[in-house]
Amino acid sequence: MFAAEGKQVTYSSGNDKVQGMLYTPSGKGPFPAIIVIHEWWGLNDWVKEQASKLAEQGYVALAVDLYRGKVATSPEEAHEIMRGVPEDRAKQDLDAAFTYLKSQNNVTGDRIGAIGWCMGGGYSLDVALQEPTLAADVINYGHLAVDQSSLKKINAPILGIFGGKDRGIPVEDVKKFQQTMQQLGKKIDIVIYPDAGHAFENPNNKEGYRAQDAQDAWKHITEFLQANLKK
Repeated sequence: MFAAEGKQVTYSSGNDKVQGMLYTPSGKGPFPAIIVIHEWWGLNDWVKEQASKLAEQGYVALAVDLYRGKVATSPEEAHEIMRGVPEDRAKQDLDAAFTYLKSQNNVTGDRIGAIGWCMGGGYSLDVALQEPTLAADVINYGHLAVDQSSLKKINAPILGIFGGKDRGIPVEDVKKFQQTMQQLGKKIDIVIYPDAGHAFENPNNKEGYRAQDAQDAWKHITEFLQANLKK
């Protein structure tokens, strides 16, 4: 385990300046790196905690802020902010995060991955679609693409983690995504927790949190990242 320290960083996204939280392992690099993408709540403490935990595993972790400073405190507010984010701007911010990590002296440039939850899970897939050199991608209950011409662009191995009772992302959709990826010869590993719903990994989700499934999911995540970013 590496002790990690976090600091706010600013970098360019197109003509804009954006901010994120960068967590760096102690010790001498270079290290593999991970783009960490928040849920629809925004860059809150739970996401920062995940980034910090990843840095403790030996990754430079950049928690991006696609809401650019806003953090929601109610589902209604989260929905409103999320709908107000232009998709092309979010994708540009994610590309900027990738470029920023690649430019860091303590980052191994060909060992950059992405992880996201909920809304961020869908955006994590977008990173895999737009960054041909992404080395690993984790989608935690994020929306999926099934269009073959899009999925052909993916080179990164993918780990998808889903709840069997997630009404927003039905199991049939997950299986269709998996089949399409397999037909295209892509590396994909899907884990479905039969009794879990949406956002089951976050303890702030009082009704839907499933501690045992969340613990098992974290084990899958750390093993997958280690196998693909530290090999």
